[in-house]
Amino acid sequence: MTEIRTVGVCGAGTMGSGIAIVAARAGYRVVLFDTSDASLERARRQTEGFFGKSVERGKMTRDQADAALAACTTTTALADLAGCDAVIEAVFENLEVKRGLFRQLNGICPEHTLFASNTSTLSITEIASGCGREDRVVGMHFCLPAQLMKLVEMSPGLNTSEETFAAAWAFCEALGQRPVKTQDTPGFVLNYFLVPFNNDVIRLIEAGVAAPADVDRAIKAGLGYKMGPCELLDLIGLDTQVLLCEAFYGVTHDPRCATPPLLKRMVAAGHLGRKSGRGLLHLRPRRDVRRLR
Repeated sequence: MTEIRTVGVCGAGTMGSGIAIVAARAGYRVVLFDTSDASLERARRQTEGFFGKSVERGKMTRDQADAALAACTTTTALADLAGCDAVIEAVFENLEVKRGLFRQLNGICPEHTLFASNTSTLSITEIASGCGREDRVVGMHFCLPAQLMKLVEMSPGLNTSEETFAAAWAFCEALGQRPVKTQDTPGFVLNYFLVPFNNDVIRLIEAGVAAPADVDRAIKAGLGYKMGPCELLDLIGLDTQVLLCEAFYGVTHDPRCATPPLLKRMVAAGHLGRKSGRGLLHLRPRRDVRRLR
């Protein structure tokens, strides 16, 4: 198995940027790809800010931070990932988009390159299907924010070779993360619980039971969560939650995974969370809502 030295990350959103930070911090060369120059610029600022704060807090030396930043490059040309030993896709939750991306990468990257998907709900087997190297595709679901959370759900597809999974596991540990093995099932472990749970929170708010900030305070104080569900949803993006709902509901047909009406309205209005400056935590309590029964 070829040693992994250069890591490609596809998608410069919140998750992709975080994964790129994780890889650079661990000493890998990183090529971050996105079709949007604006997204790459935001990722660059996020990376500089994160390493700057790491130095201020004594987590890294200035030399270490500078080396990590120097190891990161960005590109809008997928062909620039040709020199990568591993590529992690972190694009939005759409099966055909992810599948098409891996098909393109198969014609660009050398045979030894390992492909990993950061999907949180979709089947690794289906994502890998028809890409040309199904045996070298594995699921690596990082937790948000990736640069702070250590857990990674590692999921082999039906055609993933044992050698590939072992290499991906070792790579995950070399990144400084904590892998757990899951089967290729909808939601794996975390989102099996989290997607319907977050939808329940949104429905609770829509019914007027409590304001978003109060829901978060209750969850953090009562259940010990470091981040409330509304804060988390605003961080990942309400549009991302819609995609998760559509992907998960399409497979499970679980009513709790169906997109809540309030979520649809907020996304339609452009209230996406932190990325747009307005989200769940900006909602004002309403007096004319229907209560839960």
